[in-house]
Amino acid sequence: MKQTTTNTAAITIFGAKGDLTRRKLIPALYNLFIGNHLPAICTIICVDFMTVDENEFKNDLLLGVNEFSRSGKADPPTWSAFANKIQYIQGDFLNEETFINLKAKLDVFDVKNKQRSTRMFYFAVSPKFIEVIAEGLYTHQIANQLTKDRIVVEKPFGTDLQSAQKLNRYLRKRFEEKQIYRIDHYLGKETVQNILAFRFANYVFEPLWNRNYIDHVQINVCEQVSVGKRGGYYDGSGALRDMIQNHLLQLLCVIAMDSPPKYEAEAIRNAKVNVLKQVRIYKESQVFTNVVRAQYKEGSINNIPQHAYRKEEHVAKNSTTETYVAARLFIDNERWKNVPFYLRTGKCMPKQTSMIVLQFKDSPNRIFKDDIVPNRLVISIQPDLEISLLFESKVPGLHMKLKPVEMDFTYNQSYTEAIPEAYEALLLDVLNGDATLFMRADQVETAWKVVMPIVDAWKKNPSKQLLYYKAGTSGPKAADDLLKPFADQWFVV
Repeated sequence: MKQTTTNTAAITIFGAKGDLTRRKLIPALYNLFIGNHLPAICTIICVDFMTVDENEFKNDLLLGVNEFSRSGKADPPTWSAFANKIQYIQGDFLNEETFINLKAKLDVFDVKNKQRSTRMFYFAVSPKFIEVIAEGLYTHQIANQLTKDRIVVEKPFGTDLQSAQKLNRYLRKRFEEKQIYRIDHYLGKETVQNILAFRFANYVFEPLWNRNYIDHVQINVCEQVSVGKRGGYYDGSGALRDMIQNHLLQLLCVIAMDSPPKYEAEAIRNAKVNVLKQVRIYKESQVFTNVVRAQYKEGSINNIPQHAYRKEEHVAKNSTTETYVAARLFIDNERWKNVPFYLRTGKCMPKQTSMIVLQFKDSPNRIFKDDIVPNRLVISIQPDLEISLLFESKVPGLHMKLKPVEMDFTYNQSYTEAIPEAYEALLLDVLNGDATLFMRADQVETAWKVVMPIVDAWKKNPSKQLLYYKAGTSGPKAADDLLKPFADQWFVV
């Protein structure tokens, strides 16, 4: 992992008592700390409206590290050194006194260290507080240095195109674009980052990465979990907004982008935006022939009963919100003309998997009668970090008989280095001012333009072609039918 290039850093987390902070952010920062990736001079200021004793707060964070950190339970002396960097501010985001107190702590930190620190402000909060916090930082001139101060905004970034554009305008009136880091943790995953290296550093693959050789592409992000306690949020969002608009479209960009002129943030982000601009926009009638939506009903996962989505907490009894989406998209450019990209995501699926599959066209020289399985490149993001190539091989023996075999690259077998969590890489990039793995304003808005015709068609026809699947199954048959004639089934079950 790269080292931080800043001397001193002040990291502020808004929403410090939330699940994201406890499960992801603090464990990530702790791992950066024990790996000597954080600046030696560093403070972590945690802000939340809840009144809590600071020692109790730190003990709760320690329990989170012990439970969720990839490095296991924290070493007591090391944790003590890390915890000494943490401060807690009780404050309401709607009260300007909160920002006055925050500014005072940041100024004291800078005076003590005789230099202006790099400041990161992480918005681990409900979307309704983004503008409120941004206004507080702006009004009190807390994040007013272009080269030193950065804000990190979690998804969802807007609920539709109009709200995303509005939020972008709001933030850019108060901060420069280069200060705004719109985070999608999928882009920080090691296997996703490796796709660029795999494509552009290995000439054996890149010449084949186009419509002349690739038959179709499947991008699967399947979740075994239900909506759980997120029903209040999820019922107003659904799988299309929650997963397709950001995670899966970002994976599509990485797979489909042309080679940037150099490995540099803006060049890579330009290449990704160009892909999104070329995704075919559907008319209303085309939505229902190219997109399948469904909702899970009562079933079981690993023999554990699972009730229907409509019986989840805070979900409307007649909800038409989708928990499953399968979509067929096309990229109308020279590289990908008429190659279908199949995107699928769902909750209460049989397995937790994230996988990208590129299936190659049949060989033009099919001289063997049992040459029936096309070459297939599989990039597994989770649970296994690996890349495998399926190809035909002769079975040992006296007769010419073919059998498909796999050539595998796995991280665990190839490397001894520990694999960092996505948030570790992303937080360090923010501290270093590297926006390569973060979404630019135009990228967010263009992604919304891709999905808005689907959003609008479903809103206009709330029950039309809303299908159902049992929890613990792989989705409705219509999703398999969507693949034809290119494939009979999804490669992830």
